[in-house]
Amino acid sequence: MVFADTSGLFAYLVKNDFMYVRAKNIFQSFAESNTRLLTSSYVLLETTALLQRRVGMAAVLDFQNKIVPLLDVVWVDADWHEKALNRLFSLNRKKISLVDCLSFVIMEAREIQTVFGFDEHFKENGFSLAAVDTIIF
Repeated sequence: MVFADTSGLFAYLVKNDFMYVRAKNIFQSFAESNTRLLTSSYVLLETTALLQRRVGMAAVLDFQNKIVPLLDVVWVDADWHEKALNRLFSLNRKKISLVDCLSFVIMEAREIQTVFGFDEHFKENGFSLAAVDTIIF
């Protein structure tokens, strides 16, 4: 299982994103190997907002209809939110988001080491970024 981050999902959905080709190749390798992708409802929210603001509603519709059904989603409740806040406060860094902290907490709880994304914060927190030639399933 691989965790899907906004940075990977957005790059895959936006053809003029500078990471589009890489994201497309990685996503295709996931499909070919039947790799399951897990994400959080916060990532869905963040990705939807980013697509709406930067690309438009057609991209949001594509995301909801074509990608979201392929994802296993952890729906955030008060417990997950509290764990994410605790991580955010313990890291005490301005440039780490609550969404990232939740992702770290979920990945640790589910023992997931690899993320479909390009955010270096994951590497800084001990996780691997998926790359076409280094994906471990």
